[in-house]
Amino acid sequence: MNELARAAPRFAMVAGEASGDLLAALLLGGLKARWPGLAAYGIGGPNMAREGFDARWPQALLAVRGYVEVLRHYRAIARIRTKLAAQLLVEPPDVFIGVDAPDFNLALEARLKAARIRTVHFVCPSVWAWRAKRIDRLAASADHVLCVFPFEPPLLARAGVAASYVGHPLADLIPLDVPRAASRAALGLGDADVVVALLPGSRRSEIAAIAPRFVAAAALLHARRPDLVFVLPVAPGLRAAIEPLVAAGGAPIRLFDGRSHETLAACDATLIASGTATLEAMLYKRPMVIAYNMHPLSWQLMKRMKLQPWVGLPNILGESFVVPELLQDAATPDALAREVLGWLDAPAARRDALAARFTELHHRLRRDTARSATDAIATLVESG
Repeated sequence: MNELARAAPRFAMVAGEASGDLLAALLLGGLKARWPGLAAYGIGGPNMAREGFDARWPQALLAVRGYVEVLRHYRAIARIRTKLAAQLLVEPPDVFIGVDAPDFNLALEARLKAARIRTVHFVCPSVWAWRAKRIDRLAASADHVLCVFPFEPPLLARAGVAASYVGHPLADLIPLDVPRAASRAALGLGDADVVVALLPGSRRSEIAAIAPRFVAAAALLHARRPDLVFVLPVAPGLRAAIEPLVAAGGAPIRLFDGRSHETLAACDATLIASGTATLEAMLYKRPMVIAYNMHPLSWQLMKRMKLQPWVGLPNILGESFVVPELLQDAATPDALAREVLGWLDAPAARRDALAARFTELHHRLRRDTARSATDAIATLVESG
């Protein structure tokens, strides 16, 4: 590799959904600190764009979840992957970094790796939870895996996959001390308000399957406790899908464009869809009720591959049901409302114990992820 490439490497990246866009943007900050003149391009979202990323396709095109849902969009997604691979084979980057989105990225990485383009996968696929057989695909696809949880590198090492624990970037981004008062002021909430945050997901399929249940649960809570304040941070591009549900729902729900972190910091409890948002809620030390619902066929397929009793990240990290999980048919509005009330009416000792447990996990996940990940990637950049 010539000196110019060493000074200003070229990174191709793919982040396939809103959470991946955030992770990739944080990584880009670390990469730019080491290589200010780098070029980064591929598939990404608005947070990556703010870091100077050249998005040749928007990440929203890949933000599809569930087997049945993916099948509906498979041809369009496959065409994008084929076109991007062709571009990268003609003009190879110094390193390709796939950020999450394993169904899209692992196949792309395997093709690039076969062409001797070095590949990094950022965020170990949840082989420890759902798809143990995917570890073989990971070995064939990635030269190095950046792991955000401490138990992952030893697992990958047993399968011969090179990996580094870099901590979770959200643990660096989110403060240890929750800025509750400042967040409430920023959102126009009073100090004495009892606030319930509704986070039904960041994908259209999630809004269709989960948001109606959350809104119905809010209506039940409002009927029992009219003093409750409901807030819902809307992911980019989803306001048109959410507004009609809220208008017909029977509970006064305040909508905010984005601002999910402020919402979590401000709330007393959150009703939240399983996914990265539950980790954010954990880092904000919030009592939560985790829920999920998907197409019935997708659910049956997922159940067969489930390897442990927990789905929500706070419970997986805590290795117990630290917070309630209501999945699929169990996620009825009545059950969701009942569990939320359980937190709102919980003794202070229970809420304090939860906050202490989440603080312990927060410390474990803090590793200056951007720098740690950049150090691992630098080894690949400088070895060629």
